[in-house]
Amino acid sequence: MRGTVDLHCHTTASDGACRPSELLRRAKKAGLTTVGITDHDHVGAVDEASEAGLELGVTVVPGVELSTHLNGIEIHLLGYFIDHRNPALVRHLAFLRSERLKRAERIVGRLNNLRIPLRIESVLEQAGEGSVGRPHIASALVEEGLLDSYHEAFLKYIGTGKPAYEQNYQVSPQQAVEVIASAGGLSFIAHPGKTLDEQTLLELLREGVDGIEVIHPSHTVERVAYYRGIVSEYFLLASGGSDFHGGRRNDEGILGSYTISEDAVAMMRRRLQS
Repeated sequence: MRGTVDLHCHTTASDGACRPSELLRRAKKAGLTTVGITDHDHVGAVDEASEAGLELGVTVVPGVELSTHLNGIEIHLLGYFIDHRNPALVRHLAFLRSERLKRAERIVGRLNNLRIPLRIESVLEQAGEGSVGRPHIASALVEEGLLDSYHEAFLKYIGTGKPAYEQNYQVSPQQAVEVIASAGGLSFIAHPGKTLDEQTLLELLREGVDGIEVIHPSHTVERVAYYRGIVSEYFLLASGGSDFHGGRRNDEGILGSYTISEDAVAMMRRRLQS
C-alpha cells in the first residue's frame, strides 16, 4: 500500500521555499497524513507547522537535520520526535547557526576575491529568519544578477572543492546522536545512498543511530532494497521522505511521491517507549 508519511521536509526556517503553514497545506493536498519538519540546524518552524497540522488533520513530527563529519565525509543525520524546546538542543542549534553565518561570510569573502561583488546583506535577505546556508548564497547571486542560475553557483563557485567553497563547522556523528537523544529523539542517517560506502555506514551504526532513511529521491530501487536489508539485519528503524525544499530545486511536485507508511512511524513511537 502506498505510504502517506513524509519525514523529510524543509521550510523557510532553513533553506526551504515554503513557510511551515504553506508546507502543511501542500502536504494535505498531496494526501499526506504525517509530515516531519527537518530544517537544517533549526526548529523554529515546528510550532507553526504543528498548529497548521491540527487545523488540517496532518500530524507533525518535530525534527531537525544536522550536518556531521566522519572520515572526511559530510554526513547528515535526521532527528525525529525531539523536544524542540529542550535547552541543550536549543543552545547547540544556536551555536551551529552562528557558525553557519561565519561560514557564509567566508564564502562571500572568497567570492569577492574572485571579483564577484556579492554582499552578505543580500545573502541574509534570502535567509530571512532561517538558518543561513549555501542555497541562500546561490539565490542571492542570481537575485543580484551576478550569475544566471542557482545551479551555476554550485557548479562553478560554492560546491564542494570549488573556488569559493568553505567547509562548515565539524560535528561528529556521535555528538549529533547524543544531542538528539538528549532531546528525547531518534537519530537516522539521511540519504546514505548519495555519499556513503559500506565501511562508513557500519561505522555510523556503531555510533548508535536508530535508523536509516531508506526512501529518498536519490536512492535507486537497488539502493532501497539494500538499505531495507541493513535495517533488518541490524534491527534498525526505517524512515523516508522527499527532502522537499521547493523553490529553485525544481521539486515542487515531489510531495507525496517518496513516502513511508504509518506503521513505520508507529514502530518509531514504540522504540521511544521501550
